[in-house]
Amino acid sequence: MHLHLRDGEQMRAVLSDTARRFARAIVMPNLNPPVITTELALAYNGRISRALAANTKMQFKPLMTLYLTDSTETSEIMKAKASGVIHGVKFYPARSTTYSYAGVTDIAKCFAVLEAMEQQSMPLLVHGEVNDTEVDVFDKEKIFIDRVLIPITQRFPDLRVIFEHITTKEAVEFVKGASENIGATITAHHLLFNRNVMFQGGIHPHYYCLPVLKREVHHLALIEAAISGNPKFFLGTDSAPHSKNTKESDCGCAGIYTSHAAIELYAEIFEQAGALGKLEEFASFFGADFYRLPRNNDSITLIKERWDVPMELEFAGKALVPLRAGESMSWKILD
Repeated sequence: MHLHLRDGEQMRAVLSDTARRFARAIVMPNLNPPVITTELALAYNGRISRALAANTKMQFKPLMTLYLTDSTETSEIMKAKASGVIHGVKFYPARSTTYSYAGVTDIAKCFAVLEAMEQQSMPLLVHGEVNDTEVDVFDKEKIFIDRVLIPITQRFPDLRVIFEHITTKEAVEFVKGASENIGATITAHHLLFNRNVMFQGGIHPHYYCLPVLKREVHHLALIEAAISGNPKFFLGTDSAPHSKNTKESDCGCAGIYTSHAAIELYAEIFEQAGALGKLEEFASFFGADFYRLPRNNDSITLIKERWDVPMELEFAGKALVPLRAGESMSWKILD
């Protein structure tokens, strides 16, 4: 319920990894240029669908989103809702992450749009970090809750909000204590690691993501939330492909690619937590329910079998380093 596919040749390089494991995905709109209108979202949907028809026999449905800007109009929300293809509007604070340059500079500028979304039951998908350079990078999510998210939910109590890729104990507590209109996605990498992994033996750019990995106390809070059976928490990989040269550079991109083994990674996490029986609802039920989509009837089968993750994947003529590159996985999809 949270995925980056990119576009063009890059999208075609990674699409089958997701389509093999998931029947649908909420597709992020932070392309360059961003997907800011219904027309652009429909065009992007068409490109994904054509790539699927050309490269895979698997059934996969992209669920599109719009990119919220200071100048988004309420009429665009009506168009998006009427399209039947757009399932949410993504709120990126300006300059908070990849291709967020066109994001929101002041959420107050979007109050009329949020009111329209509330009326149309269109979810707001939140990248929950402030872009204040005076705030410590490890505190940006916590401060966002206080400065932005709580005021939004108080002003628009019927607005459905997905707090994306949460990373802190404070985010878990906020979601648990909020109304039923508030949900959250949790990534595999935030369930697997704390921030130490970025610095052990040197700087490891392929573990750098935004929101950044946090302390162990937050890592443990995320695991507890994911395996709790609370329907407010559900799977969202935030899988974000970047070429190796843009990750291993003097200003490396934020993002971790997990689509090549996403459901298998979650299986390892839930097994290690003694909660394998909770995986299906976290992965397949709670997100669909929150988005008010029918649950899928088809299934995949995972078997306990080791396989090795390639060191690199092909990515539009460049190399893509996946999570667990050169390491073994303990769960495998049965073809």
